[in-house]
Amino acid sequence: MNQTRWRKSSHSDDQGNCVELAIIGDRTAARDSKNATGPVLTFPTSTWTDFLTRTR
Repeated sequence: MNQTRWRKSSHSDDQGNCVELAIIGDRTAARDSKNATGPVLTFPTSTWTDFLTRTR
């Protein structure tokens, strides 16, 4: 059974235009919530954190 805990972005809208994130070990995964079985992008968590810091 897959135990990955996905969570939606706090900036998601009510029309389902959402990004979901999950921490998997030392990586951060991102996916489109409308396509939960579709492609997943993964990044080292340190890279994801750096991206968020630079875009704020």
